[in-house]
Amino acid sequence: MLNNDTLRSIRYMLDLGDVHVVEIMKLAGFPATREQVEPWLRKEDEPGFAEMPDAAMAHFLDGLIVHRRGRDESQPPRPVETRVNNNVVLKKLRVAFELKEDDILAIMTEAGFRVSRGEINALFRQPKHSNFRLCGDQFLRNFLKGLTQRLRGA
Repeated sequence: MLNNDTLRSIRYMLDLGDVHVVEIMKLAGFPATREQVEPWLRKEDEPGFAEMPDAAMAHFLDGLIVHRRGRDESQPPRPVETRVNNNVVLKKLRVAFELKEDDILAIMTEAGFRVSRGEINALFRQPKHSNFRLCGDQFLRNFLKGLTQRLRGA
């Protein structure tokens, strides 16, 4: 899934304005500007569209965690993952919204997507683990849809 699609989904889910997106990115140390963010929020077929780089998405997701949960001053800042895939997005959203396995199952059920506990566990494993599975675009889209329904209501 494109980083732009994920950003637009999260922005809608939390009802964030462009300024809020910039502020969230700054929480993770990314010097974003509104002019820089606006092209990322456009759809692919709109004029002025620009693809959002992985580094910007990584900083946005880390900033979202700080925005939702607060900064842990007892720990040193974690390095930002520069390679972002659907599994990383899913992990960061799980942390930001403090979701447990049962919550994710419920979210996927609400979105009309059937999934088992084993499939969910496989998405959160380390990539070198034998049971690791890549998170597909369909899974992430349905997860974002279900999380949006949960936060915004039907």
